[in-house]
Amino acid sequence: MTISKLAWTEQNYPGLLEKAHRIMLPFDYLVYRLSGSFVCERGGASGTGYFNPFTNSWEPQLAAVVNSQIDWISRWPTIIPSHQPAGVVKLMPELVGLAGAIVGVGTGDNMSAALGMNLKTGDTGISIGTSGTLYGITRKGITDSTGTINGYADAADRFIPMITTLNSAKVTDTFRKMLRVTPDEFDELALSSPPGANGLQLVPWLDGERTPNLPDATGHMRGLRTTTTMQDMARATVEGVLCGLLAGGLVLKQHGFTDDGRIVVTGGGAKSRAYRQILADLTGKPVWISPVGETAAAGAAIQAAAAVLGCTNIEMADRWSVPLEKVAEPQQDARHVLDAYVTYANALSGELQ
Repeated sequence: MTISKLAWTEQNYPGLLEKAHRIMLPFDYLVYRLSGSFVCERGGASGTGYFNPFTNSWEPQLAAVVNSQIDWISRWPTIIPSHQPAGVVKLMPELVGLAGAIVGVGTGDNMSAALGMNLKTGDTGISIGTSGTLYGITRKGITDSTGTINGYADAADRFIPMITTLNSAKVTDTFRKMLRVTPDEFDELALSSPPGANGLQLVPWLDGERTPNLPDATGHMRGLRTTTTMQDMARATVEGVLCGLLAGGLVLKQHGFTDDGRIVVTGGGAKSRAYRQILADLTGKPVWISPVGETAAAGAAIQAAAAVLGCTNIEMADRWSVPLEKVAEPQQDARHVLDAYVTYANALSGELQ
């Protein structure tokens, strides 16, 4: 979150923040440079750590913990609706051909992907990239005093509560390289082992973890035997990554999140047959993908079109919606694997706190 970066800057470069005239996110800076408009929207703002998505307003008292002498409100951009134009491209020598073009306000990557997939209330979005996210759309915001859930705003006047993990597809990439196989061969190995990987379990906190908050943690594997195979190693790796995300989904449900809709995967890992099938087996539900390869880019296009046409992002997402494709059906009941993972991971977390 931005507030932690401000705290680091204040600690390491005392006085620098007081000299700053404006503080904004990178994409807000692009909007500012293009149009001269010092604005942002609630989706991106909700990731700063000092924005209240319930009131759609800044919370300067939170930043005052970093430095109580700064007039924070004067340094933060004005909040506008996510579908509203931020302005137009100003006349610049290097962009003469774009002068006067409408500039959209932008939003966060997961918020944009949710638009691109046209997620509805009850759907669960899972992004499997270098890191991982699990989220959904809600009409009412979710609060969590433990900080496990990120209570973000979406880009359509709703909320997008989210679980984020540090270790996702990079974990399977690491083990794939250890096994010296191609991505397709790794998928084949993982799908050739039964649910539970013949007793092999991986808690994939290879580079520390943020859910749970264990920055100094390492990966843990148990159940290794002389009979353990490459197939078991591959399966345990995929199960570990997915269970880490699904364990977060259980926390969301405990706070009132409804997941009676579709499971929609995106990100690089969504192309993996193993991730798709094992996710279906772990949840007992079909898995869907968007045929639009870059869902965040599709969401940005939807937001831009809404700004030009004067409609809401939801209306534009419905107009441009591309039907989702079902890519996996449950073949084996693996829900017990998630239960076993939660028990193991919780025990490890307790030891490392």
